[in-house]
Amino acid sequence: MEFLLDPPYGAGPLRLGMDADEARAALETVGPLRPSGDGTLAVHLGSGLGFSVGFGVGPTLGRVNAIEVWRPHERDVVRFRDVDVFGLPALEVVARIRRHVEVVANEDDDGFTARELYLALWRPFAEDDDPEEPEGYFFQSVLVARPGYDDTPAEAAARLAAGQEPGY
Repeated sequence: MEFLLDPPYGAGPLRLGMDADEARAALETVGPLRPSGDGTLAVHLGSGLGFSVGFGVGPTLGRVNAIEVWRPHERDVVRFRDVDVFGLPALEVVARIRRHVEVVANEDDDGFTARELYLALWRPFAEDDDPEEPEGYFFQSVLVARPGYDDTPAEAAARLAAGQEPGY
C-alpha cells in the first residue's frame, strides 16, 4: 500500500480535526485496531507500518491533533509529495523535502522538522554513513500536525492573538 502525507491536513486516511469515532473508522480502513489501556488509537501492520493518533487539549479537545506514522520494513510506502520518507536515507529525504519547504534540524534529537507545515521526521540516532544500521540511517517515524504543534505558551498565545488556529 502507499500512503500520502498531507501536512497540515492529514496522513493516509486520517485527517487532523477528526473526532475519535471518525479516526477509529479511518484507522480500520488500514487494518485492525489494537486495544490499549490508555485509549490510544493505533494500527500496526505486519509490514511494520503503524499509524497512531493524538488528541488535542483546549480548543481542540477530543479532536485529532497529531498523526504519527511508523516505518514499514517492507512493501508499504509513505510519501510526502514525491519523497519516500522511509525508503530513502534520512539526509536524502531532508534534501528532497527542502526543495518544497524549509526543514530544520531538531535541537534535542537527530530528527528534522518542517514547522511551516508541521512535518516532523524522527530517528533515535544518526548513523548516516552506515546503511546496515537502519534505525539511524533511515527515519523511523513521521508526525503530521498543525503548524504550532510544538509552540511554547508564548508562541501559542501570539498565534491565537493573531487570529490563527492553535497547533495543539
